[in-house]
Amino acid sequence: MSGFESFVSALRHRVADTPTRSAVRFSAGAAEEDVTYAALDRAVRAAAHALGDRVTPGDRVLVSCGPGTGFLRAFLACLYVGAVPVPVPVPGGFGRQEARTTAIAGDTGARLVLTDEASAGAVRRWLDGERDALPELTVATVESAQEAGDADAWHEWPVGPEALCFLQYTSGSTSEPKGVMVPHGALVHNLRLMRDCHGWHGGMTWCSWLPAYHDMGLIAMMLAPLYLGGTAVLMSSTDFLKRPVSWLRLIERHRAEISCAPNFAYDLCARRLTEEQTAGLDLSSWRYACNGAEPVDAATLTRFAERFAGAGFSARSLLPGYGLAEATLYVSGTRADRPPVVLRADPSALAGGEVAEAEPGSTAQELVSSGIVRGLDVRVVDPGTRAELSEGRVGEIWIRGGSVALGYWNRAEETRRTFGAATADGDTGFLRTGDLGALRAGELYVTGRIKEMIIVHGRNLYPHDIERELRDLAPAFADLPAAVFAVRPGGAHAPEEIVAVQEVRGRGLSGEELAALARTARAGLARRLGVRVGGVALVKAGRIRRTTSGKIQRTLMRGLFEGGELQPLHEELAPELATAFRSGGRTRETPSTSSTPSTPTTPSTRSTPSAEPAAPAGGRSAYELAGSVGGGVGAGAGIRMRSVGSWKCGSGIPGTGARSSPSGAARNSTAPRSSPPRSAGSWTPWACRAGSRPPGTAVNCAAVRSCCS
Repeated sequence: MSGFESFVSALRHRVADTPTRSAVRFSAGAAEEDVTYAALDRAVRAAAHALGDRVTPGDRVLVSCGPGTGFLRAFLACLYVGAVPVPVPVPGGFGRQEARTTAIAGDTGARLVLTDEASAGAVRRWLDGERDALPELTVATVESAQEAGDADAWHEWPVGPEALCFLQYTSGSTSEPKGVMVPHGALVHNLRLMRDCHGWHGGMTWCSWLPAYHDMGLIAMMLAPLYLGGTAVLMSSTDFLKRPVSWLRLIERHRAEISCAPNFAYDLCARRLTEEQTAGLDLSSWRYACNGAEPVDAATLTRFAERFAGAGFSARSLLPGYGLAEATLYVSGTRADRPPVVLRADPSALAGGEVAEAEPGSTAQELVSSGIVRGLDVRVVDPGTRAELSEGRVGEIWIRGGSVALGYWNRAEETRRTFGAATADGDTGFLRTGDLGALRAGELYVTGRIKEMIIVHGRNLYPHDIERELRDLAPAFADLPAAVFAVRPGGAHAPEEIVAVQEVRGRGLSGEELAALARTARAGLARRLGVRVGGVALVKAGRIRRTTSGKIQRTLMRGLFEGGELQPLHEELAPELATAFRSGGRTRETPSTSSTPSTPTTPSTRSTPSAEPAAPAGGRSAYELAGSVGGGVGAGAGIRMRSVGSWKCGSGIPGTGARSSPSGAARNSTAPRSSPPRSAGSWTPWACRAGSRPPGTAVNCAAVRSCCS
């Protein structure tokens, strides 16, 4: 397969080689649709022939289909006619999601939405409301295209490796979504990396509930099996969230070897499934349980392996990895011939920007490795000086190689800043990921994001670490997300203050009860982590903004806080924050300080503490604790999989004490150094993170539903 320059030519080879093999199956309870390679190809050729009357090669086409095989047929029909598919969710969910789809449609200049019959009504209703913004956009169904087209009249469009294959819009967790331009050559290169790392091959079966517009769902779970000649078994993400055991039962029924999912899915199954639900379950076929798309928790890996050992599942099958859309998807991964590498890291060293092993018997922070890099050139670089860092030092992850995308659609300046970066010694052609991490003993550890790192008295703190601790502080917080970010109440050059926005459950809580919860949060974080939290805002469940792939939009949440638009149930702010952000009528509402229960007429309460909770002596003991769900504290509490936006770097990583390495010891050079500079692309992480979690925390399906809606 190494000779194919495009995904279409590779798929057509599979069709000719194994026409009667099942290409894709969709399971909806007892009903199941089974489509062979030959049948899929014929349907796609017919649809592509009809589309030729409506689009020309290079045109962008929104692909918005519900659960089923329709998405694959629509996506592939675009490729067969030379158009550029743009995966988007079906409208009709959250208003913010529809606004995002409208923005994507405008950005791409698409004139056609290709959907399926079941979703056509929702798509047309959305478009009817957006006629002023999108006057030229029309709707077609893949079923009608198949009926109108002639499969035998279709002719393959010649495509080279640099031709644009599809646009993958990034999640926008720290910035506005941007369309990553993935060429055919980068897609094929990335699929080969996955094949070579894991040993995947034709004849294997993949099983997935991930939505098709999610890059891991699309590339790892749909396109990879087609490229390799395997079978993709799909189910609805809604069905998984309603009944998580259905995912495991589908793996069992089809004897699937491969299934990828975010950390929360593994945690949900390990914590919530009863013995009755899993009675007789056989997971012995599942050899590749890839864990990515959000932070990976070391405790979750242990918990899942122990919970399903009796079902024949092996801990060696758990495979954390790292990647991003700007690198198509995959950057590094864990091989299936060994268990995941979990490092007991020294918390003090992590706070200073170094991944170092803790002394035996001492308190440690557990870090999950993202595996070993193969086929790409990965460096760890000081983002300010651009000097390569020595092994174990935390810096920005830079990547070069054949999987790097072409750039951001219609964003030449951001493409220039993000791709084609040069190190201090003049090595060019690198993608700047915006992710922080370190290389140690050949393993890649991803520790956070440059944009989100908080510097407090020389300590590097990561929002996901603090968010993880929050969930264990009160039953009202358990399972619900938080957003932690830094603000500067004294101006651009003033010290940073930490603000935590936490969703809270429990209707009818009084103002006194809410105030007590806020004090619990501030005191608990001071006690456990030794951090001063300047502000706590408690909001209703569902108020934390997320991307379409479920990641917390901390930058957006910070803007809502600073603008007084959070609509909190209760705020507790240090005096300097109250003065900076809540004086002069800056809040949308005027909260009461009474203890009246929160109702629509008394939306929130606010208090300004006169004294801060005392931190532990030395400010270290609590910090050394491992994190809970969502993040412990310190550089390196784990790894995040996210889409990367643009950023501006200052003079390095404050507080890390980073030093350059003349020998470039933190370099992985499995790709040739002489690789020519590539045009920029953008990355969406498929990665992992670590941290341990105290027992008793769990995952709330509602909190992650935006990942799959």
